[in-house]
Amino acid sequence: MITDSTSRPDASATTEFTTARALPIYVLTFVDVLGLTVILPILHLYAAAYGASPVQIGVVAAAFPLAQIIGVPMMGALSDRFGRKPLLLISQITTCIGFLLLASATSLEMIIVSRIVDGLFGANLATAQAAITDLTDERTRAHGLGMTGAAFGLGFLFGPVIALGALEFSDSLAVPALIAAAYSFLSILLTLFSFKETLPPQRRQATNLLAVPLTAVRMIRRSHINHLLAILFGQQVVFFAFESLLGLFILSRLGFLGQGSALIFVYVGIILIYAQARLIRKWSAWYGERGLIVRALALLTIGLILFSLTPAQPHPLYIENRVINALRELAPSGTEAVIGSIPVLLPPESERGFGGVLWLLGALIPLTLGAGLIRPGLNSLMIKTVGVQDSGAVLGVSASVVSLANAMAPLLGGLIFQALGASAPFALGGIVMLALLVIARRRLRES
Repeated sequence: MITDSTSRPDASATTEFTTARALPIYVLTFVDVLGLTVILPILHLYAAAYGASPVQIGVVAAAFPLAQIIGVPMMGALSDRFGRKPLLLISQITTCIGFLLLASATSLEMIIVSRIVDGLFGANLATAQAAITDLTDERTRAHGLGMTGAAFGLGFLFGPVIALGALEFSDSLAVPALIAAAYSFLSILLTLFSFKETLPPQRRQATNLLAVPLTAVRMIRRSHINHLLAILFGQQVVFFAFESLLGLFILSRLGFLGQGSALIFVYVGIILIYAQARLIRKWSAWYGERGLIVRALALLTIGLILFSLTPAQPHPLYIENRVINALRELAPSGTEAVIGSIPVLLPPESERGFGGVLWLLGALIPLTLGAGLIRPGLNSLMIKTVGVQDSGAVLGVSASVVSLANAMAPLLGGLIFQALGASAPFALGGIVMLALLVIARRRLRES
């Protein structure tokens, strides 16, 4: 059943949504994600420093999203009962503790524990999205959620740069973790002093903590929700596998190492921010959430297929022996530990040119635009379907589905990369997106 926002007593308040009113939420989202993305690009180095096997490195990478499968629905449902601010503070404090544990880690087990602590209670983004839901109505919700994604994209853009800069001036892996903890502490102060509660007591829902898993199961079983969650899961598996394998693919097709890959990630971040800060407002107004989802899936399909066809043409300054020597200097604590037994064939030096770079940059435009539009559209439609009173719960379930996909995607993508070649994960991903597009057109029209 579609809930009409105008029937709520406080509907007039939600229609007054402005970016300025939601600015504290966007700022704390940016700062919080900045702390997280300082750690993500170098998490494998922590594991490699303790001689971890590729499987153990996979466990380190999967610990956070697997813990979120349990933690995020619980935190989302509790925010519907106790308000957004106290749950934001709890999640940010535990995230800060997780980073401090990571900085002081002396074993692989401590690293895994630090990621589990953050995953169980670090529902910051889901709770911030629920707060945005409180400030929006059906007309402005997709735009509001998109702006939260744009703040996430900004953090994703600057976090890795800070991490690389920290390692340039220090050999200690504890320094980036301490920087992340400092940003997390800053987000706590922002929430404490600048965030105003968005869910008044009269709109809060009584929540039985023991019933949260059953609530999540019931939500997944709803006929108007389960196909949206299935689309979210499928596209996230494909897109997170793309993110996980992007560096290896760039190396095998264009011969880029660290600096070149960093520039590609910056390029992706800029497109992502444009999609979520500007494009989503226009498209959601023109096409509605259903049209937005269909067009996002079409863009992802086109982008992934084009991306898989990127020619093995290295950039003009590529020298094969220099790349080989650089990789040897990194092994075994770096490259071999990261990619395990996955073979990466370098492009031939004789094929140097601009064609491969230009093709890849062109393919990334529809791919990244689709990725920037799909989740806000799906989350907005799910909230409209279940009603704003259950927004925290449904966003928690949505985030758990994403976490499950994130835990599975690197393993699946790596196995396909190893067995079928560098282009296979992206070509198969394009086929999966096409299937999701067909399903979405049929199911969304029926609903």
